[in-house]
Amino acid sequence: MNSRRSAALIAVTLGTLCAVPASAQKPTKPPLAATIDLGFVNTAGNTDVTTLNGAEKVGYTSGPVGVSQHFSVVYGRSAGLTNASDWKAGARLDYVIDDGVGVFALGNFERNTFAGFKWYFEEAAGLAATLVNTGGNLLKAEVGASLNQQRSLTDSTNSFIAARVAATYRRNLTDAAYVQEEASALPNLQQTKDLRINSETSLVAPISNRIAVKMSYAIRFDNLPEPTFKKTDRIFTSGLQIVF
Repeated sequence: MNSRRSAALIAVTLGTLCAVPASAQKPTKPPLAATIDLGFVNTAGNTDVTTLNGAEKVGYTSGPVGVSQHFSVVYGRSAGLTNASDWKAGARLDYVIDDGVGVFALGNFERNTFAGFKWYFEEAAGLAATLVNTGGNLLKAEVGASLNQQRSLTDSTNSFIAARVAATYRRNLTDAAYVQEEASALPNLQQTKDLRINSETSLVAPISNRIAVKMSYAIRFDNLPEPTFKKTDRIFTSGLQIVF
């Protein structure tokens, strides 16, 4: 009888030891993640309007190294004339040094003739840190320097060095729905009046495991815009987001 009890106790103990590590394991994020955003409106008859917004982002993480790239477009036509055409692309490299603190390097391109320039390049590098990551709240900040080059519609060029300060805050509303705010400031270190600020607020609400509704509102401020152009652009987009 004692030998049977001992064998049963050993079996229960081994089963418990085997089960604890399995239950204690936390789900890990996949190393490769991708999203696609799509929005489209077309009218005909009494009105002739076509608007298109699309974006894609792919990111890969391996240990302390993270690599990502993005592309987006906002395009609009009304009465046969193009009235919006904003194209963006970029890539970023992150390296975590210790407990959420690391370095980054990035390159961005933009073409937006309706803001007064044919093309704009930014190359930046600096320090990045995760300040908060608990209770459904995520706050990241970065500081660095950037090189900027821009060609206007008159083919004049402007190159300058700027500081770069940016932050991203994300609040999870449910396990899958969230609201996110991204903001960055680029003060020109060579001309104090030249300040550029970018802000984008996004709301994502899932309708299935892979598809969500996304709405975003972007504000772009340039204190020294091209002649005859306004300082502030505002863009509201909505559509579907597909997650891979």
